Amino acid sequence: MYYANFSPQSTPALRIITVTGNGKVLAAASYVQLQIEVSTQGENVQKAQQENANIMNRVLQSILALNIPRENVQTAAYNIAPIYDFVDGKQVFKGYEVSNAITVKIPDTNQVGAVIDTAVQNGANRISSIQFKIDNVDVYYQQALSLALQNAQMKAKTIAETMQLPLHPQPIEIVEEHESGPVLYKTMAMAESSISTPIEQGQMTVSATVRVKFPY
Repeated sequence: MYYANFSPQSTPALRIITVTGNGKVLAAASYVQLQIEVSTQGENVQKAQQENANIMNRVLQSILALNIPRENVQTAAYNIAPIYDFVDGKQVFKGYEVSNAITVKIPDTNQVGAVIDTAVQNGANRISSIQFKIDNVDVYYQQALSLALQNAQMKAKTIAETMQLPLHPQPIEIVEEHESGPVLYKTMAMAESSISTPIEQGQMTVSATVRVKFPY
């Protein structure tokens, strides 16, 4: 009996080009969300609470008078904390601080400055955040994702042409890199002023990133 020598042909190792594609789309904010706070202090917690409630009610009514829908205003936080001073190295009780915060959704982005000024004039003493947000952000993200894929393909093509490699146009792996949503965020302590507060929103950027592997 005769047995022929058999040696399996070795399969060439798969060669891969890995690139990162980026895509960006500019969009205008659809609405703005503010967090407005009223903070009061007093030796007696009940008096500090009552003063805080009176001021916040005045702030709330002034905001509603700007035609902001009531359903766009929600309580965000309410805190009561003791206050201490240090005298001669000793902790001395001073009183209580009461803080009440509300979030306000403003559909008209041009109205942000007026809302801030009105709240401050009626007793608010802190704007803890100004967030510009986009409705239907997924629509913009899909556009950015498409641009990111095109960008990855162009990068791979450039590398292959420069290195004289036989690039296969169909990728073997695509990984979507997740990024945080587009939010512009500001924090400021407010003081009463008759000067209108300028708020410049500019344009927001919705970004997408992908990591793609192409065989060659």
